[in-house]
Amino acid sequence: LILPAPWLRDARGLRLTALLGAGLNGLGAWLKCASLAPDRYPLTLAAQAVCAVAQVFILGLPSRIASVWFGPTEVSTACAVAVLGNQLGTAIGFLVPPVLVPNTPNDIDLMAHNISIMFYGTAIVSTLLFFLTGVVFEEKPKYPPSHSQAVLQTMPPEDYSYKQSIINLFKNIPFVLLLISYGIMTGAFYSVSTLLNQMIVTHYEGEEVNAGRIGLTLVVAGMVGSIICGLWLDYTKTYKQTTLIVYILSFIGLLVFTFTLDLGYLIVVFVTGGVLGFFMTGYLPLGFEFAVEITYPESEGTSSGLLNASAQIFGIVFTLVQGKLTTDYGPRAGNLFLCAWLFVGIILTALIKSDLRRHNVNSGIMNLDVKAVPVDSPIEPESTTSKIQSAL
Repeated sequence: LILPAPWLRDARGLRLTALLGAGLNGLGAWLKCASLAPDRYPLTLAAQAVCAVAQVFILGLPSRIASVWFGPTEVSTACAVAVLGNQLGTAIGFLVPPVLVPNTPNDIDLMAHNISIMFYGTAIVSTLLFFLTGVVFEEKPKYPPSHSQAVLQTMPPEDYSYKQSIINLFKNIPFVLLLISYGIMTGAFYSVSTLLNQMIVTHYEGEEVNAGRIGLTLVVAGMVGSIICGLWLDYTKTYKQTTLIVYILSFIGLLVFTFTLDLGYLIVVFVTGGVLGFFMTGYLPLGFEFAVEITYPESEGTSSGLLNASAQIFGIVFTLVQGKLTTDYGPRAGNLFLCAWLFVGIILTALIKSDLRRHNVNSGIMNLDVKAVPVDSPIEPESTTSKIQSAL
């Protein structure tokens, strides 16, 4: 559903998309509460599928919200903060469930009680977030926050074609290179995160708890990396240079992680894992924002949706292959497989032409004869006209 979600976001607006994501997440959470019985496991799976669909509508929102609501000097930071929210949820997922549901194999009733507390707690929080979204989430500000947004909002929405937008993006060679390199980087991170427990336990038997803590370290370090990268982009506007440097440092970090994993010192794994998470997760908002810059005036939701699709495809393939290599030949073989692909990603990133279209429009360097993206809720013509005149 990654491709239909951007279409809905473009055709019906940010508010409906956010409400749909939050609503489906709440629905899935309550369905889990209804599945609290050993014979209702299929209902648990169905509930998880509903939550997975909800995620699709949320993942592509950061770059779109940042562009619609924030000006040129804060848009990358806003995107990074929004991406951080997803990482924060993952961090809570590492931390809270083992505390709420400790392993009590000799007391199944207690385990069931603890699971019910976790499920009902999640459902209540999800429902609260849904109502908060309905109350406080507005479609867009009264006036466009940037020249680039003002230009887009003057174009009639009937000129927009989602199909043509997809075609335009795939004709954009820099974006295609970024699409592949982003998929490689993010897919590698997904694979490392998924197989981390297996890699740790192979060299440190009985350290499952610390494996979870190392996973938490990866995510928390990545949250810090995302914010720093977003602030740096807003300050420097060096999209390609920053993306390339972070890519190279991620490659080096994975190499160091690979060759120090079997030294016998868990503290070393904590440090190298944190460094790896800092750069690999810090890359996420960089990829989103770089894509928006080189594809303007195409919709931010469409470009981010394609990036997420690429990440999921590479993540599935990498996890399967790395998992097989790790099982048959050990963690080092699986990690070296990912290192080889990250090296390919570095080359592809270096080949991207850094044509910062949105930044150039905001700076008055370039005037584009743009095709429209849909206006979520058209503002009055006189307001738009006066705003553009003042911007010009």
